[in-house]
Amino acid sequence: MRVLVVNAGSSSLKVSLVDDGDVTVGESSDLQAALREMKGIEAVGHRVVHGGPRYPASVRIDDQVVEYLVSIKDLAPLHMPAALEGIAAVRAMLPRVPAVACFDTAFHSKMPAEASTYAVPLDWHVRRYGFHGFSHRYASRRAAEILGRPEALLRTVTCHLGSGASLAAVLGGRSVDTTMGFTPMEGLVMGTRSGNVDPGLVLWLQRHEGMTEEQLNEALDQKSGLLALAGVADMREVLRGVNSGVERSRLAFDVYIHRLRGLIAGMAAAMNGADALVFTGGVGENAPEVRAAAVGGLGFLGAEIDESLNADGDGDRDISTSDASVRTLVVKAREDIEVAREVQRVLADATAG
Repeated sequence: MRVLVVNAGSSSLKVSLVDDGDVTVGESSDLQAALREMKGIEAVGHRVVHGGPRYPASVRIDDQVVEYLVSIKDLAPLHMPAALEGIAAVRAMLPRVPAVACFDTAFHSKMPAEASTYAVPLDWHVRRYGFHGFSHRYASRRAAEILGRPEALLRTVTCHLGSGASLAAVLGGRSVDTTMGFTPMEGLVMGTRSGNVDPGLVLWLQRHEGMTEEQLNEALDQKSGLLALAGVADMREVLRGVNSGVERSRLAFDVYIHRLRGLIAGMAAAMNGADALVFTGGVGENAPEVRAAAVGGLGFLGAEIDESLNADGDGDRDISTSDASVRTLVVKAREDIEVAREVQRVLADATAG
């Protein structure tokens, strides 16, 4: 089956045509061009960041699904509008082609209660959802292939580092903890998102600075993270500043690495240790300085990287020293493959039912 995968991220749009679940036969960053030029589309998979409480798993798209996604778009304001625009465009141009909403939250939907529960009044009916599910799912699967070990026996910490960033503890192929929560703002320092902050800080800003909900959301979601500290949201620019001796760039990098190291250790603790550490996403794949700095503080876990392997090389690879007990890998993010597989599963289940 040829599946058109529409991946609307927080800072990019990726469109690909995946044949038989794992072979990409076309790619574009222009949805309209892809719809005109890519031939033989049999189904469409939309990566949608948030499924909310109603959809813990992927679902075929109809009017009711779209209506619900519109109602929860403020749970991920950087992502949901773009996903909804993509759904509308594809439905208009390919009205008879089956389309599936594939939720990033689905991979984390069966996390144990101790990982998914906030210590707040239960009648609030909120939980930790987690995101980047397709990237974490693929990275864990690929790690098992690279290491030649059954995924069911692996404890893997997957690090999706890009404009948005999150970690996951993947035990035997299942997510048992992750760093993002109710929204994609929790966890690591990101390009424009703050990551973890004291909720008392938000209340203080409302009370003493008179900041509105809209102002706070914009500040924490779009004006924080690397952008707030370094003045730029792109890690490449931050690293150039570090190499040029720019003090605020160094602060931004150090804060980023401090949070990253601590949360990697937390993910390992959720599995009573780790067998593999996987870096993926734009920063994870392309910033050896970030990998070196992060793993440099994780020797107590048994992780150690080979400097030459880390600095050079391309493609999916093991960059560990020969005697490291925890293997450190670099894996190209392939969310499109996981989304295509999910579309095939959903449509096959519907046919069987």
